[in-house]
Amino acid sequence: MAGVIGIGNALTDIMTMLPNDSVITKLKYPKGSMQLVDKTASQKVLDEIRSIKKSITSGGSAANTIHGLAKLGIRTGFIGKVGQDEFGNFFSEDLLKSNINPVLLKSSTDSGRAIALVSPDSERTFATYLGAAVELTSKDIKPEFFDKYKYLHIEGYLLQNHELMISVAKKAKKAKLKISLDLASFNVVESNYDFLHQFVNEYVDIVFANEEEAKAYTGYGPEMAVQIIADECDIAVVKMGKEGSLIKHNRVTHNIEAIKAKSIDTTGAGDLYAAGFLYGLIMNIGFKKSGRVASLLAGRVIETIGAKINDKEWKKIHNEIAEIKVN
Repeated sequence: MAGVIGIGNALTDIMTMLPNDSVITKLKYPKGSMQLVDKTASQKVLDEIRSIKKSITSGGSAANTIHGLAKLGIRTGFIGKVGQDEFGNFFSEDLLKSNINPVLLKSSTDSGRAIALVSPDSERTFATYLGAAVELTSKDIKPEFFDKYKYLHIEGYLLQNHELMISVAKKAKKAKLKISLDLASFNVVESNYDFLHQFVNEYVDIVFANEEEAKAYTGYGPEMAVQIIADECDIAVVKMGKEGSLIKHNRVTHNIEAIKAKSIDTTGAGDLYAAGFLYGLIMNIGFKKSGRVASLLAGRVIETIGAKINDKEWKKIHNEIAEIKVN
């Protein structure tokens, strides 16, 4: 079976369920914001939540997609950079436990982590220390990383490092991999606009974008955006939240409905959508069914806190996917 290797920021996700908003107020963070913080500030947050219940998982956009694929039985790997510390060790061990091959470069800088402060009303406030995660360079990327895989999935947050992106893409293409790219954030698209269009045209086979990212990339709404993006790559996907998604390939556009879901936390929705869609391509079930599997995973992950779905739910998902395949 074809495998998928991802590359992105290796961040340990620390999800903290706050009893109230006093910690956020004390830290003076705007509720619902994403703060990029330094090591000292990150440690201050950890000190404030020391006695509060939390869950810890390996995360980052591409890693979330790879976790989803691994849960679906796809052979997977992940390329990233971590520090030589407890978070770096945890990240590696968490990948291994999930049957993901860890291709982790080491740094003397502390490992990156994203601390999510979840308020009682489910609003998330992030304190993110990127640390070693953003030290991945083109020199770190070896051709043998791509052996035995068919797809490379890249998270858009790496677009800030143009040299790295080109090095990764060239080596993956030389190894005959197909490349999928998640655009990650509209501000990332805007700040790398010219480079991104050139990169997609030259290297990318599949583009995943949400409405905001698609508009930043094309200047248009979903229906026109998916047409424009599809002119630059093989498969274009525009996600529209509860309105579903659009997939275009070979002049045919598929309109995929979102599943009914009780949204608690939208973290990881796009990442799990990508996992479901890539799974469908690998299993050769067609674009319509691949989109339905993608929507299923996205719908299930927003019904839980964080970007990981528990094992009990995965059993249900496997049964639902089996039904999608035959219907």
